[in-house]
Amino acid sequence: MWLSALLLGAFLLSGPVRGRDASASTAITCFTRGLDLRKGTEDVLCPANCPLWQFYVFGDGVYASLSSVCGAAIHSGVITNAGGAVRVRTLPGQDNYPAVNANGIQSQVLSRWASSFSVTAGAKSTALEAVGRSVSTARPSTGKRPKKTLDKKAGNKDCKADIAFLIDGSYNIGQRRFNLQKNFVGKVAVMLGIGTDGPHVGVVQASEHPKIEFYLKNFTAAKEVLFAIKELGFRGGNSNTGKALKYTAQKFFSLENGARKGIPKIIVVFLDGWPSDDLEEAGIVAREFGVNVFIVSVAKPTTEELGMVQDIGFVDKAVCRNNGFFSYQMPTWFGTTKYVKPLVQKLCSHEQMLCSKTCYNSVNIGFLIDGSSSIGESNFLLVLEFVSNVAKAFEISDIGSKVAAVQFTYDQRPEFGFSDYVTKEKVLSAIRNISYMSGGTATGDAISFTTKNVFGPVKDGPNKNFLIVLTDGQSYDDVRGPAAAAQKAGITVFSVGIAWAPLDDLKDMASEPRESHTFFTREFTGLEQMVPDIIRGICKDFLDSKQ
Repeated sequence: MWLSALLLGAFLLSGPVRGRDASASTAITCFTRGLDLRKGTEDVLCPANCPLWQFYVFGDGVYASLSSVCGAAIHSGVITNAGGAVRVRTLPGQDNYPAVNANGIQSQVLSRWASSFSVTAGAKSTALEAVGRSVSTARPSTGKRPKKTLDKKAGNKDCKADIAFLIDGSYNIGQRRFNLQKNFVGKVAVMLGIGTDGPHVGVVQASEHPKIEFYLKNFTAAKEVLFAIKELGFRGGNSNTGKALKYTAQKFFSLENGARKGIPKIIVVFLDGWPSDDLEEAGIVAREFGVNVFIVSVAKPTTEELGMVQDIGFVDKAVCRNNGFFSYQMPTWFGTTKYVKPLVQKLCSHEQMLCSKTCYNSVNIGFLIDGSSSIGESNFLLVLEFVSNVAKAFEISDIGSKVAAVQFTYDQRPEFGFSDYVTKEKVLSAIRNISYMSGGTATGDAISFTTKNVFGPVKDGPNKNFLIVLTDGQSYDDVRGPAAAAQKAGITVFSVGIAWAPLDDLKDMASEPRESHTFFTREFTGLEQMVPDIIRGICKDFLDSKQ
């Protein structure tokens, strides 16, 4: 019922109203789209004070029918944000809708859509401010307390994932089952809870040649995705799923196309029958790109058909891991509703996304910073610059890499912990704001403090733990024992020495092999040159730990 209500809300329009010198115009909401209108030419009335930043507009002059009518009218200059009358004409679809910034609205690129519209000035009329309210607030009260619902714009924040649905568009599936497949994908998309802060989805169709139907960046609301899926046309041809999977892994998840840093990348491959090409190489490429591949197979090959299959183990070779989690079997495209929720639960299980774990988004890096008197204010700023440059390389987020910092002299001062800041910008800002302590040097006590208080709370977490110790001199206490305890607790230690730091102490602190975890420079200005080697060292250790 709630899904029907969601779709119905897109089509609810207010009744006709008459303005000065105007024939009957239909009062619409700020977010009524071209495809919500039913006539070839229609006069509508846009409300005043629509929030410009919430408009979805695709194109310039000629707009994809997914666009907001009022947004397109403001974008084209037909009306201002004071609202007004607009005449909407339905037009054929186009292969390209450009992105243009005009009148405070940034329209978006869309590669292809089935229908379009244009807007011109309508009969003069007074905008009805009341229509700017959402449809839900305009409904009469039922006397019942409204249910608490998910923030539809933000989406399901507990299921952050970038997902490509790789649908089967081959002759294997045929037109009828292709439509059933679209229906199933739509249900999955709705249950995921798509939103700006939740899952983002796109669709690629596999057939003779793969085709990206829409990208992650194109739609961030479930009803928009539903309409986009409904509009997909059947392509036909051989089921070159391997070719499509490789293409999707390489081309789909770019920042330009809407992929987000630190968010798991997932390809859900829908396969009716069997592929007509090799999936093994495509699976390898996907894993190299940090993409988690799921295979949803429907109607397995019969015994008589197995002779036509190039590799009967194609599922195990294509998925992220051959552990049963990434493969999903449905007997038929009919009656698939009961399979929606279990698949969604898999797609939202971030801790199971083994292939998206890279050294850039799956590490905790703690910086132990010497604040002793021998460093001085100006050199301390060079140390903070080194810390910032290392942190910049990693994808910091609430489900990605995390950074913490402790400054020490004889005492220890936690600057910030792993859970304090979950964006790169805030981490870098916190590093810049670290003030210089000045005092003695007790590195051993500082390592013990950091192991217990900084790494202790995350010791059982999914990320691999690294500690980078920066010091410019001799420690007044033992460093070997505390460093060994840190390493026993699963922390990989890099030691970075400057100026008078004894090489023996640096090696005693560093993890094995000590030569590749120990760094030294005579001058503080030499720290900058070490940054790439430290990052490579962290990535090498991360990859070695996954073998």
